[in-house]
Amino acid sequence: MRPDPALNFETERPRLLRLAYRMLGSHAEAEDMVQEAFLRWQHAEAVEVPAAWLTRVVSRLCLDQMKSARARRETYPGTWLPEPLIEEVDDALREDNLTLSLMMALERLSPLERAAFLLHDVFGQPLSEVATTLDRSASATRQLASRARAHVRIDRPRYEVPRDTGHSIARAFFHACRSGDASALNKMLAEDAMLYSDGGGRVSSYPNVIEGATNLVRLFQGLQRKFGAQMQFLGARVIDGLPGFISRNDGNLQITALAIEDGRIKALYITRNPEKLTGLLPH
Repeated sequence: MRPDPALNFETERPRLLRLAYRMLGSHAEAEDMVQEAFLRWQHAEAVEVPAAWLTRVVSRLCLDQMKSARARRETYPGTWLPEPLIEEVDDALREDNLTLSLMMALERLSPLERAAFLLHDVFGQPLSEVATTLDRSASATRQLASRARAHVRIDRPRYEVPRDTGHSIARAFFHACRSGDASALNKMLAEDAMLYSDGGGRVSSYPNVIEGATNLVRLFQGLQRKFGAQMQFLGARVIDGLPGFISRNDGNLQITALAIEDGRIKALYITRNPEKLTGLLPH
């Protein structure tokens, strides 16, 4: 007698959601893909290895979704950022050890390269299984993974910032922004720091990447003069493996993630699009 399909599926659901989110950068789309896989699972027959079968189905569904998502992002207003993943200390989603910086690097890959890298390098699938999933030869799949690895290598963090240290830096950075303290900001920002801001065309943001500590300090001082009294710190968090915080900066909610290298902030990822902030609970 076949085991309860729902029971089997629920065992795999957290891993499948993690895979789908890493492929798509969207919690809602990941949920949709996993739910579609569940519907197919209910009608599947003679599945010898459920985990492998479900991984293959979710991966293929995500590949199809990625093609349409790419087309939508070509017309996306301003910078696109993945939906933020706010983590708890024991969050199972951190098992794959990807950061927001790496998620951004994955955006430069083709859908097949991204799938090959995630399945093989991140989720540990044998190359032969990845090749079956992608419907490619083993040699072609190896090349896909190799090209992807070369693209993202430079974006891998040199070290992980301890949680307490990250929270301290996040708080100090927010207070420096709220006070407009140019000296403190200059000490915290790397000379070549970059800011990415995603408002989705729904709230104010910066459509282009802003580069350089000098420009960023000028920007934060301008925000302090305009909104300083309204800026609220709502808590330090770990966001996709990076230290960061939740705040209100002009009445609008936002999440700021900080990529830190050698003790200084190398990149800032600010998500303000309300559609991406509907659930500020761990996923």
